[in-house]
Amino acid sequence: MASIDIVVPCRKWAHSVPDLERLCRRFVLAALAATEDTAGRAVPDAELRIALTDDGGARDLNRRFRGIDKATNVLSFPAHGPGTRRDADPQGLGDIMVAFETTAREANAQGVTTADHLAHLLVHGALHLRGHDHERAADAEIMEALETDILARFGIADPYRGTFAERPS
Repeated sequence: MASIDIVVPCRKWAHSVPDLERLCRRFVLAALAATEDTAGRAVPDAELRIALTDDGGARDLNRRFRGIDKATNVLSFPAHGPGTRRDADPQGLGDIMVAFETTAREANAQGVTTADHLAHLLVHGALHLRGHDHERAADAEIMEALETDILARFGIADPYRGTFAERPS
């Protein structure tokens, strides 16, 4: 079973999303179960961390790691990117950060609950940790189809129908 460490430095999350930690675990586990890593292996004992922060924290991370000086909805930091060794920590997948204000604003613009949008962003982030990407159109189609399928299992509508305030990063 995956080990998921959840930190919530932004208290607004707990006031806006009922059963917050359960939601986080449920959707990240669903994404991990639906995918294999880039080497085609399942990672049953995966370890990852989720940070539910605010826009200030997201902006800082986005600026430091992507060179973009603005808040974003979700960031993923895979533990095993280019130049890292998987054998040093084969279970470690990485970190997912989700920003409250951007997520809440996008949810409102899309006419969905903050909880449903958070679920989508967590699935999106977990897929990044498993090696999925959306830089090329063909890869984006695969990733979006996985996201849509995973969310549909929980009764959440296709997040790619309609207009997005900002597609997940």
